[in-house]
Amino acid sequence: MVDELHTVRDWLRWAVSRFNETGLFFGHGCDNAYDEASWLILHTLHLPLDRLDPFLDAHLTHSERLAVLNILQQRITRRLPAAYLTGEAWIGEFRFHVDERVIVPRSYFAELLEEGLSPWVQQPSSIESALDLCTGSACLAILMAHTFPDALIDAVDLSADALAVAERNVSEYGLQDRVSLIESDLFEKLGNRRYNLILSNPPYVTDKSMAELPPEYQYEPQLALAAGSDGLDIVRRILAVAKNHLTDDGLLMVEVGHNADLVEAAYPNVPFTWIDATGGEARIFLLTREQLQSYC
Repeated sequence: MVDELHTVRDWLRWAVSRFNETGLFFGHGCDNAYDEASWLILHTLHLPLDRLDPFLDAHLTHSERLAVLNILQQRITRRLPAAYLTGEAWIGEFRFHVDERVIVPRSYFAELLEEGLSPWVQQPSSIESALDLCTGSACLAILMAHTFPDALIDAVDLSADALAVAERNVSEYGLQDRVSLIESDLFEKLGNRRYNLILSNPPYVTDKSMAELPPEYQYEPQLALAAGSDGLDIVRRILAVAKNHLTDDGLLMVEVGHNADLVEAAYPNVPFTWIDATGGEARIFLLTREQLQSYC
């Protein structure tokens, strides 16, 4: 086969066919076989990830063909997420180092931060302190640092392994003076710190959904995914304590994916503001400190 496939176009066609034949799941940066095959091939050949067309008819050397075959075969046979194979994940123009110590960055917050969390945050300068709770790779903390240039940001995670990855990403963006990494079980080690803004993309996968996850997700740390029978084990703890760590005009925003109905059922009297994202409606809820004090 290595001697039969000569050009980038040949390898791309073969990869898309094999990806579809194998029934791979795409949910870690790409949502289809073509885009993921393009990413893996361009990455392996050290070519720009956004410029496929000029290279489609380029002939590969024998060593390049072996390298492309190796990474494609790992994706097919091991079902490893492409981000772990390349060691990187992208949110818009932001690149993050990732490996199996963290989940692959993906969050509905990304597009909201690109818009400055408007209209809920009127002025970026009003955010002087922010918290990224369950930070993982620190991707949201880094996005917040760019969105709110005057803010000092704490990034908290229970996993020391995840924070080691986060430290690399924070360093690569030169944000060591603005983003502080803290190993803590949620708010446990934050003392009396208060924030204008708390963002969290916590574990929220239900036990039932965990049992049904595609093989690709089995490589991600379950600590960052699983959240009990109704997916709210961590959300409940956040709601119980967050008011103690918000300024008087502070905001709490929490991503819960497809679990909005479960959140509403568990807290029928709480006046959640639900925020839509491109990927679907009601993926993130917002509460003010005043609402948390009154209802949670």
